[in-house]
Amino acid sequence: MQQNIDSKKMLIVVEGNIGAGKSTFLRILKENLNLDIIYEPTDRWQNIGENGNLLDLFYKDTKRWAYTFQSFVFITRVEAIIENLKKYNAKGTQILERSVYSDRFCFAKNCYESGTMTALEWQIYKDWFKWLVEGYTQKPDGFIYLRTDPKVCFDRMVKRDRSEEKAVPLNYLELLHKKHEDWLVNKTEIIDYIKDVPVLPLDCNPEFEIDVNRQKHLIETVAQFIDKLKQDNNIIPAKSNQVQI
Repeated sequence: MQQNIDSKKMLIVVEGNIGAGKSTFLRILKENLNLDIIYEPTDRWQNIGENGNLLDLFYKDTKRWAYTFQSFVFITRVEAIIENLKKYNAKGTQILERSVYSDRFCFAKNCYESGTMTALEWQIYKDWFKWLVEGYTQKPDGFIYLRTDPKVCFDRMVKRDRSEEKAVPLNYLELLHKKHEDWLVNKTEIIDYIKDVPVLPLDCNPEFEIDVNRQKHLIETVAQFIDKLKQDNNIIPAKSNQVQI
C-alpha cells in the first residue's frame, strides 16, 4: 500500500558504500512510498560509444583511469540532477541515489589519498566541483545513510557478482567506509554548505531484502524523517504516517 507523503519538491539523497544495499532499499521505497527515484546513471559509465565501459576500466587500472572516471561520473550525475529537476519541477519528494558529494568526499578523495589521482588532477577536479555545484545543483534537504560494515558490503558485492566488481578488494570498501563515516557521521573535512543538512543513519547490516518486518521498520523510519524535514521547512503540518507493506 503506497502512502502519499508528497506536497512540494524536496531532494533527499541515499548514500552508502558499494554493496550497502542501495538497490534493494530504493526498490522498497519505490514500492511503498510515493517518491520519485533518481537512479545513478551507471549505464552511461558502462556504455560510452561502441565499446567503452569506463567503470570496468577504472576497476581494472585505477591509476590510469581514476581522474577520467571520477570526472565523468561527476558530470553525468549533475546532468541527471538537472534533467530530473526539470521533469519534477512542480512538486514531489525526490530520492537521489548517491550525490556529487559522495563523489567528492568519498570516491574521488580516496583516489587522491591512495595515489591514483595526482595532486594536479585533484585540484582540477575540485575546481570543477565548486563551479558545477554552486551553479547547477540543488542543496539536498536531507541524507539517508545506509550504514553497513565493509565486510557485509563485500559479501553482498560478491553475491551479486557484477562483472566490473570482481577486482574490488575488501580494503577498498574499508577505505570508502571510513570516508562515509567522516563525512556523514563525524562531519569532518567537508564544506560548510552541507554541514547543516540532516542525516538519517540506518543500520543496514541485517539482511532486509525479504524480511518484511525489517522493511516495514525502515519505511516507517524514512517516512517520519521526510515528514520532519517538511515540518522544519514549513512544507506540511505535523502529522502521523502509517505505512503498510
